[in-house]
Amino acid sequence: MTKPMRVLGMMSGTSADGIDVALARISGKPPALSARFEFHHYTPFRKHVRKATLRLANGGASTTADLSDLNFLLGEEFARAAIEACEKWRVAPHEVSLIGSHGQTVFHMGAPARFQGKLRSASTLQIGDISVIAERTGIPTVGDFRPADMAVGGQGAPLVPFLDYLLFRDAKRGRVSLNIGGIANVTVVPARASAKDVFAFDTGPGNMIVDALVERITRGKATYDRDARIALSGRTIQELLARLMREPYLRKKPPKTTGRELFGQAYAAELIAWGNRFHAGPADLVRTATMFTPLSIADAFQRLILPRAEVHELIVTGGGANNPLMMAQLAASLPGIVLLPASSFGVPPEAKEAFAFAVLAYETYHGRPNNIPSATGAKHVAVLGKLALGRKRRG
Repeated sequence: MTKPMRVLGMMSGTSADGIDVALARISGKPPALSARFEFHHYTPFRKHVRKATLRLANGGASTTADLSDLNFLLGEEFARAAIEACEKWRVAPHEVSLIGSHGQTVFHMGAPARFQGKLRSASTLQIGDISVIAERTGIPTVGDFRPADMAVGGQGAPLVPFLDYLLFRDAKRGRVSLNIGGIANVTVVPARASAKDVFAFDTGPGNMIVDALVERITRGKATYDRDARIALSGRTIQELLARLMREPYLRKKPPKTTGRELFGQAYAAELIAWGNRFHAGPADLVRTATMFTPLSIADAFQRLILPRAEVHELIVTGGGANNPLMMAQLAASLPGIVLLPASSFGVPPEAKEAFAFAVLAYETYHGRPNNIPSATGAKHVAVLGKLALGRKRRG
């Protein structure tokens, strides 16, 4: 086995609230790759950074100057998060061999589709310049993972199944890894699975619609519904929920991905307009949107997962794992399937995606393929990401 490397992974999701940083100790190579989680740290975005990021991601900023400026600004934010994490953990930067940064997605369209009135090609854009990160930290940095998968015919997502397969494969139990971030996505790892048996896709909305509603309703005083307090004070609008469940994306077959272009601010604005038209209370809208997430996940199980694989356990990560209403509805909708936290497997739920990008970066650094074509729809395996060496590290 090769000498272990300490690799730092960073992830900022579609909610654009901040950066999760994870440190891993990794050695070997597939199928005997060993990845051990060490630490997690979270750095929230400063208000003006989050505002600029959401404005761009929601189509509100359109100049190349806006995009270029934010790319470098976010590079500084990711570098700051990495340095902050190392200081917190009392790990000297020279002890870290490599950084894997997912960056901040500002646009993702996994397949050709109409968007803003035009038929557009598949494309993706994650920003937060890796040269800035490598220079500020003195640590070689891998980033821009998604385009290589798309170049070989994939949707550029999901990429976390590479780690899910490593963590959750089992000889007897079929498992599904569910992440409820801004968007909800699943990785299905059947019992006795090889990498070719794994499949994954975005089920639909996670917290994105709820977060947008809460932010509008509270006029920016809250960015999410802590402990589902707002939702629990309202009632489910059955007519609206039935309408949401007719969303065409839910019926599409995988591989499929989605994001803000479908379930972003415009979607939330339509719900608010519907509420105004039919005199629905704000808390009722939040509760209905909250229920939409677990019911759309359960719908994906019935349509797309259970016909292909027997599932015994569901491992839940992401912010939605902390929403009691979402979790209660999810458990009620999937009888016979045991819900487990990722912590049962040695990884805090909030750290798993950052941990995944540490593992992906490690494989990229060694020149090994790190996508799973059965998850992304790629024609063949590919080495994902680009490497910025930065300045020479100082001990």
